[in-house]
Amino acid sequence: MALKSREVSAMIRQGFISDQTLSFSPSRTTTTATRVYSPALSPTSNTLLSPPASPLSSSPAPAQPPARPAHSQTLYEMMSDEQNRESRLSDEKRRKLHDRVARLLDEAPFRNAAGDVRLAVVGRDGFRVSMDVHKSVLAEKSRFFAEKLRRDRGVSHSVEISDCDDVDVYVEAVLLMYCEDLKRRLTGEDVSKVLGLLKVSAAIMFDAGIMSCLEYLEAVPWSEDEEEKVISHINQLQLHDSDTEVLLRVSSEPSTSTRSDDIFLRLLNGVLQAKDDKARREMKSLISRLLREDATNDSNRLDVSKDVLYHLCHRCLSSLILCLSEATCVDERRDRGVLMGEIAREADNIQWIVDILVDKKMGDEFVKLWADQKDLASLHSKIPTMYRHEISRITAQLCIAIGRGHILVPKETRFSLLSTWLEPLYEDFGWMRRASRSVDKKLVEDGLSQTILTLPLPQQQAILLNWFDRFLNKGYDCPNIQRAFEVWWRRAFVRQHATGQDTSQLQITVCDYPN
Repeated sequence: MALKSREVSAMIRQGFISDQTLSFSPSRTTTTATRVYSPALSPTSNTLLSPPASPLSSSPAPAQPPARPAHSQTLYEMMSDEQNRESRLSDEKRRKLHDRVARLLDEAPFRNAAGDVRLAVVGRDGFRVSMDVHKSVLAEKSRFFAEKLRRDRGVSHSVEISDCDDVDVYVEAVLLMYCEDLKRRLTGEDVSKVLGLLKVSAAIMFDAGIMSCLEYLEAVPWSEDEEEKVISHINQLQLHDSDTEVLLRVSSEPSTSTRSDDIFLRLLNGVLQAKDDKARREMKSLISRLLREDATNDSNRLDVSKDVLYHLCHRCLSSLILCLSEATCVDERRDRGVLMGEIAREADNIQWIVDILVDKKMGDEFVKLWADQKDLASLHSKIPTMYRHEISRITAQLCIAIGRGHILVPKETRFSLLSTWLEPLYEDFGWMRRASRSVDKKLVEDGLSQTILTLPLPQQQAILLNWFDRFLNKGYDCPNIQRAFEVWWRRAFVRQHATGQDTSQLQITVCDYPN
């Protein structure tokens, strides 16, 4: 039938025919042949493999026209190519399955014996394996087969298991029924395979197979992916008491918050008091990462409590005050390097706990706690900068968190924080910048600027005028918060906003409409 020009144009636009030749491809024909395969067994073998019909013809393939360039292929041709690729992959998968089943049957103890049960296992794709097996073995090992074969003693039976996902696993499960040492047979197998055998053993009520698979799973290590599969499979199978031993490594008695707090306190305190600095750094990083991972999980998790973290904060603050008190005493016998290390360590401990508090959105109370450390700030001013500069990093850390909106505290608390610790931060900034590579100068300056700009305008003015004088005298040993100064300037002199004056032009009129 001839195509109208409009129909041809539509087919060209949709890609079903090429706009170069406007010709149809020759019809493609495939010969479907059903072949019976048998593994390489002796002539007396009692097993048979019958694959589903294959789209591959046993006759030589006809000559194919030259491949059309990809850019000029029609949509129909591209769809056909995709189907051919999928078909080749499917054929390869089917071939591997046939080979695997053939190898299993080649080892089968019943391959040369006369069986009284013809057992057929049929896959979802039609692949069929038939085996001549023994009723006595099936009935003894499997409650499923015992029920099916309990009648008509002395009569040959034919049993078919249809719509199987894994034909090879069913075949291997039957082989396990003939095996005397199941543990030895499973040794060295991978977890995924044993999970498949467990599923099939449960389906056919092969109790010895179930127990052997569970014993294997209980004994071998699991990767993280395998762990998820093991838990999922066992929960789906609902084996009741049989699976208890396997899941002991991933479950325990229901935990309480008190018991979890004891564990978290022990872990965190162990890091804070560690004697090996390298190990301490590694464990700090590990614990922090694990706590962050927990934060992304469901709300049913048992997390480190606020009480534990603040208990550690108070302990670290007490230790820091003690170290500073010792540093103010003139004692030449005390090694200054050791004292400096102790102060830096306690300050670093506080920074680590504060990081966790900020991640957990629990840092608001610590801002007030730090702002109230008047005695600590007084001691801070009495010791050399080289000893104390790590302490000012705590102030910088809090300003960064406040500036990013990660800690929300009232303006009174923010102003109290700066009133107590801003001068020490100014004094120590040069040392902080030079002595520690991990201090990001711009990050600290941005955080400090943002924190100042959250205060009422008169407090901004007092702080920034003081900074202006200091910066002119100290230069870049003082934080450069020019951006905050610019914003304050515009607020104060350019965009003045008179509070209390109603500049709204909004008018509201109420009208009554008749019903």
